[in-house]
Amino acid sequence: MEVEESYSGVAKHRVQDPAPIPSKAPSSANHYELLAIQSRCAVLRYTKLTNNQVLTRLMNMIEKENVQYTGLEAIIFTAQGDMRQVLNNLQSTFSGFGFINSENVFKVKEMIQHCVNANTDEAYKILAHLWHLGYSPEDIIGNIFLVCKTFQMAEYLKLEFIKEIRYTHMKIAEGVNSLLQMEGLLARLCQKTMAPVAS
Repeated sequence: MEVEESYSGVAKHRVQDPAPIPSKAPSSANHYELLAIQSRCAVLRYTKLTNNQVLTRLMNMIEKENVQYTGLEAIIFTAQGDMRQVLNNLQSTFSGFGFINSENVFKVKEMIQHCVNANTDEAYKILAHLWHLGYSPEDIIGNIFLVCKTFQMAEYLKLEFIKEIRYTHMKIAEGVNSLLQMEGLLARLCQKTMAPVAS
């Protein structure tokens, strides 16, 4: 009822307004009036599910779908408490491989270890493997970030890695989502751990 009143108020204001503008936004910026429809709505925020809650529901679905598995902890880790993400990860991994295990869910940890060791070639092999399996750049960069946050490395190096990962994530969100962009990230991560060249 309140929403209907808000819309009727906006419509009434537009009819009565003498300003010669053919199409006016509902916010009526000319008169600095705030017709905030959202203020009449209740915003519900839910906490993330715990790993145990996710695992309980996941086991229920796996039994009903008759899925073989060994790597549910990996799926739960990458989802970060989002049940929708858990189900998407489960479905995409099972559709691609027919079997759920940790190796199929993420090889990203190994890739980051290669970057810490400044081994660009080996890190790229894993990236190319994930890319050719059909994972989207958004999924890959998202998992790189999640794994990096909990990866055992020097704190200063972790901060540098996260800074580069977030920069690349921003570029991907802007539409620059090629394999070359991801290769550049690996090169920059490896460069962070390389010994400086003597001049």
